[in-house]
Amino acid sequence: MNKKMRELLAKIEAKQELAKGYTDGENKDLEKAKAVLEEIDKLKEEYEIEKRIFENEKESAKLTNEDIEKVEKNIADKKEDKDEEKSSTKAFATAVKNMVDKTLNEGVAESGGYTVPEDIVTKVERLRETKESLIDLVTVKKVNTNKGQETFKKRSQITGFTSIGEGGKIPKTGKIQFSRIKWEINKYGGYMPVTNELLEDSDEDIESFMTEWLADESRVTRNNIILAVIALKAQTKFEGLDDIKKAFNVTLGSTFKPTSKLITNDDGLQYLDTLKDENGRYLLQPNPANPMELRLCAGSTIIPIKTYSNSTIPTKGNKIPMIAGDLKEAIKFYDRRQISLLASQVASVGTGDDTINAFEEDMTLIRGIEREDAEMRDEEAFVNGYVKIPTTPSI
Repeated sequence: MNKKMRELLAKIEAKQELAKGYTDGENKDLEKAKAVLEEIDKLKEEYEIEKRIFENEKESAKLTNEDIEKVEKNIADKKEDKDEEKSSTKAFATAVKNMVDKTLNEGVAESGGYTVPEDIVTKVERLRETKESLIDLVTVKKVNTNKGQETFKKRSQITGFTSIGEGGKIPKTGKIQFSRIKWEINKYGGYMPVTNELLEDSDEDIESFMTEWLADESRVTRNNIILAVIALKAQTKFEGLDDIKKAFNVTLGSTFKPTSKLITNDDGLQYLDTLKDENGRYLLQPNPANPMELRLCAGSTIIPIKTYSNSTIPTKGNKIPMIAGDLKEAIKFYDRRQISLLASQVASVGTGDDTINAFEEDMTLIRGIEREDAEMRDEEAFVNGYVKIPTTPSI
């Protein structure tokens, strides 16, 4: 209640006493009493208006305070996140420095192991996704153990039920067949020589350098693992467009064709980009719904195309890779999500002119290790095809 409201209440109370005086005794005057009551009604109306204004102002002030609290909380949360990120970066950089110091003090190349923390692993994953990676083509499963098995139902020829006469015996239907995938996490690693000056830089510099290095090595490692699984299947030569169409229409068939694509490299793109129909029109066309996607339009067959650089999927000899199918059905990748580092300032690596002596050259050798595996899940889901160079485009 504000000052004006208290004043109005006081006036209302005084007017009520005055109205009572005009209804009793010698001064009784009903007309005057009626007039005073009308004044009281007006004062009450004014009081209610003032009360509403006061409550609205109070509510507005309350909302403003709540908003201020929210803003302050957001600022505090952001500061906390930023501090946490700085703390994480500093912790990672400090661990690397300590790892190097420990190695130097003990003078043993095997000392100084360090497991990369979860947040740095996440940054590595994000960074490697920004460059060409084959991991999106296959099915990925995160695992927490070093080996295991998975059971899945195999496709089998369904024959249907048999006609049974009245009183006849019900025959046995075909068996449901199952298959198992055995996987075992393997260790992959490599080393990187870095100058000791780098390790004296800021925490952000160390974190950025190590994260980028791990991301690039991890991405290429995974690509190589996936290509190695693809290579387990015998290659099929495509003489031309008709063979490519047959791979999709017959070999993959209605089982895999709806989810399949043709995967190739820059050489393969050049080959496909020269294919023409009998009227001289190019068969490789952008997808109208997404111009960044290419499709091979050959009659009733429309094949999505996915291309990678020659460095990601190399052309070997005169064989241009033309991998047709659904690799998510074909290959399963098991990710242990473990990255570890090892450092030495006294080790020597390499032979002959390629030898690096960390102690003599005032450098630090950092070895990165990660763990994963990939296995063939269904080899019928793809065709490991290729075309030869040079090949005359034909339909």
